[in-house]
Amino acid sequence: MEILILETFEKHEGRYGYRRIHAELRVQGHTINHKKVQRIMKNLGLKCVKFVRKSRYKSYKGTVGKVAKNLLNRRFRTSYALQKLVTDVTEFKCTDDEKLYLSPIMDLYKLVCQNGQA
Repeated sequence: MEILILETFEKHEGRYGYRRIHAELRVQGHTINHKKVQRIMKNLGLKCVKFVRKSRYKSYKGTVGKVAKNLLNRRFRTSYALQKLVTDVTEFKCTDDEKLYLSPIMDLYKLVCQNGQA
C-alpha cells in the first residue's frame, strides 16, 4: 500500500494531501481507510507543500509607550469643580484622506447632597 501512496503522491508532484490521495485510491478500486493513508504518509515523510497554511499577520507589539499612573483610583466623584477632568480622543476619517480629531473634556464634579448621596 505504501508503494501505491508514494506513486500517487509523485504522480501529482506533491500537490495531493492524504484526503485527495485517499480519494484517488478509492477511484482506482482500493479499499483503505483515510486514517491509514494519513499515517503511512506521515511515516514516509510525505507532505503536501502547496497548500500548507501560513501564519497570520499579527500587528500586536506588546506595551508601547508609557502607561499613565492611575491617579483617580476609581474615585470618580469630587465636590469641587474643575478638580477632576477626563478626556478621550476620537479619530474621524474625512474625505481626501484627512483626519479629524475630537477630544471632549468632561468634569467629574457632582453636587453632593447633605446626606452624602449624589
